[in-house]
Amino acid sequence: MDTNILANGLRIIAHSKSVTGDIWEAHFGAAAIAAYFFTEENKLAVDTVNCIQLQVEKMLVEKSYTTTPYSATQIQMEQAEELILQSLSSVMDDLHWVGHNVIYTALSLQAIRELDGWGIESDIQGICVLIESFKRTIPGRSWLGYSVAEVKRLMIEASDRFPVITNAQQLSSFVLNELASFRTIYRAEAHHDLIGHMLTFSHALNILFDLGYSSYAQQAMPSLFKLIKALRATHDLQADATIRLNSPIDHLPLVKATRSSWLPLEREYWSTDYAPQDWDFGHVFKFPYSFYNHLNRIDVGMAKAVENFRYIICSESK
Repeated sequence: MDTNILANGLRIIAHSKSVTGDIWEAHFGAAAIAAYFFTEENKLAVDTVNCIQLQVEKMLVEKSYTTTPYSATQIQMEQAEELILQSLSSVMDDLHWVGHNVIYTALSLQAIRELDGWGIESDIQGICVLIESFKRTIPGRSWLGYSVAEVKRLMIEASDRFPVITNAQQLSSFVLNELASFRTIYRAEAHHDLIGHMLTFSHALNILFDLGYSSYAQQAMPSLFKLIKALRATHDLQADATIRLNSPIDHLPLVKATRSSWLPLEREYWSTDYAPQDWDFGHVFKFPYSFYNHLNRIDVGMAKAVENFRYIICSESK
């Protein structure tokens, strides 16, 4: 896939905050970067890659900011990475919006490294402003069994039995086992979407490990564990169970998520036009990239994790 997709993804991340005033349009830039690396890291048929590229290009045509000029004189890669990491350091005090401060950071750094540098200083400052916008933000808006305030106050304790994680392979194995632990996955931001972000947040930590920034990955680990601790309350959740739902968009009773007949390694998954779903806010690309990156790091089969993943991704019947 053309590396221009990385550059265009970075431009969206760098300029989204100044253009839109919020932190969410950057999803589409992150999604483009995820799509590029998904095709690079997995053995896909040529027609499958072509289908993915068509979807990404269509998304970029719709979501790119044509009024922002392309960069001419490039900032040094090392300086760009240092500036971005300094901004990340300022927002690593807690769980912020299910880890998007780290997700945006990691994918930006990965793309810049792949391009051997990108952007002028103002582009990098745009990424920094976006990351720093997560200061004093909430852990997330939709939760099962917890209020936002309760999630914020959650503490990691010895009884939670979280493992000591020192490398990416250990983290991937741990997260895939957590994914496999859900008996039923419900179609709700407070459930399927949080589980999906467990995958992308933990994958962001693994990208930091890969890029040589292990200390940042370790610093973000307690926030990831907080998200997972909250999700563990729903491992065996029944649809008719009495449980608090705190969400501005989800409603009881919970509805089981739709199972996708196709997996993202298959051309049929990408034959659906996801534009009417707004590419499910970019997660059509981000969730597959993170899941398969985790799966590719371990040596054992994870059939239950793969099966549960079918309920996280978009399905053709939605």
